[in-house]
Amino acid sequence: MDEFSELTPATLTIPTSSFRLSKDPAKAMTDISSKKLIADRRPIEIDPISRIYLSQWSSGRVFALRLGVKPVQRPHRCRRSTICWLIFSSLVNKIPGYLKGHYGRCKCCRYKGRHWRFSSLTVSLMQLTSVHVVGGTLESLKQRVELSEDLTGAGADSSLMKCSLQSTPRLPAFSMDGDFVIGGVFSLHYELSSVTHNYTTKPEPSGCTGSIIARELRFSRTMVFAVEEINNSSELLPGIKLGYQIYDSCNSVPVAMQVAFQLSNGLDSSFYKSKNCSQAAVLMAVGDSGSTTSISILHIFGSFSIPLVSHFATCACLSDKQKFPTFFRTIPSDQFQADALAKLVKHFGWTWIGAVRSDSDYGNYGMASFLAAAQREGICVEYSESFFPTDPASKIKRVADVIRRSKAMVVVAFVDSGDIRVLFEELAQNPPLPHQWVGSEGWITDPYLMRYSFCTGAIGVAIQKSVIPGLRESLLDLSPTQVAASPVLTEFWEDSFKCSMNKAADPATKLCDGTEDIKTIKNPYTDTSQLRVTNMVYKAVYAIAHAIHNAVCWDLDFITKCDKHGYPESKQVLTNLKKVKFSRNGYPVSFDANGDPVAFYELVNWQKSERGVTELVTVGYYDASLPKGQEFHTNRNISWVNGNKVPASVCSESCRPGTRKVLQKGKPICCYDCIPCPDGEISNTTNSPDCSPCPSESWPNAQRDACFPKPVEFLSYDEVLAIILAAFSVSGACLAIITAAIFFHHRTTPIVRANNSELSFLLLFSLTLCFLCSLTFIGAPSDWSCMLRHTAFGITFVLCISCVLGKTVVVLMAFKATLPGSNVMKWFGPPQQRMTVVFFTFVQVLICTVWLLLSPPFPMKNLSTYKEKIILECALGSAVGFWAVLGYIGLLAVFCFVLAVLARKLPDNFNEAKLITFSMLIFCAVWLTFIPAYVSSPGKLTVAVEIFAILASSFGLILCIFAPKCLIILFQPEKNSKKYLMNKN
Repeated sequence: MDEFSELTPATLTIPTSSFRLSKDPAKAMTDISSKKLIADRRPIEIDPISRIYLSQWSSGRVFALRLGVKPVQRPHRCRRSTICWLIFSSLVNKIPGYLKGHYGRCKCCRYKGRHWRFSSLTVSLMQLTSVHVVGGTLESLKQRVELSEDLTGAGADSSLMKCSLQSTPRLPAFSMDGDFVIGGVFSLHYELSSVTHNYTTKPEPSGCTGSIIARELRFSRTMVFAVEEINNSSELLPGIKLGYQIYDSCNSVPVAMQVAFQLSNGLDSSFYKSKNCSQAAVLMAVGDSGSTTSISILHIFGSFSIPLVSHFATCACLSDKQKFPTFFRTIPSDQFQADALAKLVKHFGWTWIGAVRSDSDYGNYGMASFLAAAQREGICVEYSESFFPTDPASKIKRVADVIRRSKAMVVVAFVDSGDIRVLFEELAQNPPLPHQWVGSEGWITDPYLMRYSFCTGAIGVAIQKSVIPGLRESLLDLSPTQVAASPVLTEFWEDSFKCSMNKAADPATKLCDGTEDIKTIKNPYTDTSQLRVTNMVYKAVYAIAHAIHNAVCWDLDFITKCDKHGYPESKQVLTNLKKVKFSRNGYPVSFDANGDPVAFYELVNWQKSERGVTELVTVGYYDASLPKGQEFHTNRNISWVNGNKVPASVCSESCRPGTRKVLQKGKPICCYDCIPCPDGEISNTTNSPDCSPCPSESWPNAQRDACFPKPVEFLSYDEVLAIILAAFSVSGACLAIITAAIFFHHRTTPIVRANNSELSFLLLFSLTLCFLCSLTFIGAPSDWSCMLRHTAFGITFVLCISCVLGKTVVVLMAFKATLPGSNVMKWFGPPQQRMTVVFFTFVQVLICTVWLLLSPPFPMKNLSTYKEKIILECALGSAVGFWAVLGYIGLLAVFCFVLAVLARKLPDNFNEAKLITFSMLIFCAVWLTFIPAYVSSPGKLTVAVEIFAILASSFGLILCIFAPKCLIILFQPEKNSKKYLMNKN
């Protein structure tokens, strides 16, 4: 049937589009009836703020048109959020007096710089979204909106104006009148019954369905117990009776909002304008168990400054006082719980985990806080999945499959107790490999979940277990009469004992005969051994009572007086609630600036008892008030999923000391390779991200996890090389001394006298010093040894070469003197020879003195030649000084070699020119090869090369010059005669 073919008492919806409506009311009604609606191309967005009632007097019907104007290009809201009600009539062409009197001029919307004024019948370019056929006559409209005579323009007394409640109010689950009434909201059911709207009758409010939640019932009954306990107290609110209204939110946002409106307005079916509406029906409220429903309640309570003290809403978002200024809670925020869970995971070395959460404010905000805390702790998450109990079975199965396929051994679940049941049911159909479950307080203490064997060993944080004296007796004190008077208790009773209290019920169900004993039932309602969240309800009620007490009571002569007639304003109670600080049954209660209590959690573990039953065992605690790093304490052994050994859950095995982590490309930071530390660096901790260099005088051990002092190396007398060199040095010195002794013994023989015995003895003395000075190069360098070795070497060698040079000059001068008329020898006699030796030696002494004064050699630790050891050596101080000493020696040697070459063809028997030539050739060859060897030799080998050069050149001199003569003296004495020497062969 075409929906516009006939107007009947019903609500007819026209598809969303833009229409141009005639300015004439009668024509507009005709257009609507005949569907003559002219489309307009201008895009108009629906704005439900503006609503208009049209009435057609001639037909006797009253039409309600819902229209809205809002430009798409400039979204807006009416400045005063005004709802304009306009009565259009073909007879009455004006605005009702009520509208004029209340607003003066109705100015609702602004479109393209123009105000749309509803001061006449002009209606233009408005979006028609629905047509409500109210039906009946104008009188019925008068009765609905209670405008009295305003419809006729006669005016009426505004004090008689009345608002009527159109919907059917929800009845509280438990209620009691009192001087001051506090509200309570609990999720006694987790399901909302579906209602089919036929648009012919007024719809009934949605009801709750499903089994009653026994734990939530215990929460609500705890509130009743706490109120009765306060009413019987002579210290808290003396003479004042507290009342309560406790509702079931069905864990549903729509129901929670309706409950919030009822707690704000009360249950009166009508309200007159003359009545004072500044007071809310309740002063404060306790609830709800869920964060999402609590948020929806707060959106309403916040406008009236009604405080809401929650016992189980843990979302960190609720700590935002800008959004939720009237929210308080006795349970810690999820921010603290997230930090505790992250530290718990880090404490046991789990760095590769999986995460699941409820797709709700509790799960989403809680998991976001946990992931941020886990990132700070260096924990990586392999997957993070969300779900909701009403999700399709395929999505629940997908989440379960992700857990089954995961390599992460640990699963952190930030889930509500009711939500995780759905996931565990799916996992139970095909149990995964053993996983270590880490639970939030939302489900870890639920005894119903402990029947799932694959979760044995689960660990998590829970609210502190407490004791409430008298609560168990109050919970079990349920008489059949009391149960029959409450629909909630009746439902619980029938569900617990599988009987019916209504005789008209199903005949197959037995009737409850009154012999049922609640004490024989074991369920979350009767189980008071784990009073955790229950104590949060208890503390919330007492916090409210203390706030009211501080607002209406005062001490007078040590007697507390309370004013039961002075109803305090909500803001006054809110201010006092912020200052509440007390202790009840040993448990402190206070709120910080965000309305949160001090965070204290117990560390609980699912352990199997000797009977094989999984039990909840407290194994430690977490106290956020303690210093950082000391928050966690464990006092009992923990049972794990695989026994008593802590399971490992890492992406990569820990890097041992001596290695560092290198991240694997494209993977989280917890996935890495272990690379050995480079030379000279160590890592002494597990999973070190970097290797640290050892101090300059230290070197790593073979494992590269510790630094040890580098071995100090120098040419010591303990080494074989040093012993050999020292032996040659001493042998050379002894050889020079023996040669000198031989020469001294045969000093009168021709061969000794013919070769200038004075220079020979001086040469042997200098050679002895040359041999011995090499010993100064062996051993640990010191300030004196460094200066001595180089200067002694330079001076003794110059002395030696000066003597050789003198002998060479003597030979040349001797043959020159044989020429007729030559008197050369008188210019180069023994005094001149001595002066020559002294002069050449003095120059070297002068060079060495300047070197020692300006920049002397000094001992130095050579750290650059070898990384793994220290070379203790003598630094030159001034390289110029060293090479000047060496260069001067070389200059004399070359000069001596040249003279020896010139004298090489003189008669052999009269001179030693050839011997000097060979000795100088060896000397120069040795020192020419010394230079590159000295520069390129590392460490102590530099010293060995220098000693070798000294010994080689010294042995070359003594053997080439003195060995032939000693051979003649000792073994060929016949040649040691003047006759033989004068013979020219």
